[in-house]
Amino acid sequence: MMSPSRKTPPKPARLPCPLASSLDIFGDKWSLLVIRDLFFGKKTFGEFQKSPEHIPSNILAERLKRLESTGIIRKSAYQQKPVRYAYLLTEKGEHLGPVMKAMVDWGNKYIPGTYSFSEIMEMMKKNSGSQNE
Repeated sequence: MMSPSRKTPPKPARLPCPLASSLDIFGDKWSLLVIRDLFFGKKTFGEFQKSPEHIPSNILAERLKRLESTGIIRKSAYQQKPVRYAYLLTEKGEHLGPVMKAMVDWGNKYIPGTYSFSEIMEMMKKNSGSQNE
């Protein structure tokens, strides 16, 4: 019999499934779009906000913090007054490339009207160019 001072460890809410655990980190719409934009060369808060999906600034700030705390991205100050940061994928984040590519391929195969990877790249380049003018 256990002594009254010892507590039974809590039961896990779910199985320690690698898919479920991965989704806890990057499995929402906004996190995946930030990761997509990093792969397309965006680095700053302002650049992320200019994405076609128009992520709200409070959600963007939270997702950047979450992705940094889990080691998917890192930030580096590029300006001191006021402090502004550039965000970059870590090695761990870069390993999401094949996952993202597989999702693009799946979407192209099963969701009519979606863009190919090269079309997305071209659209992102045009969007970045017109935003900087």
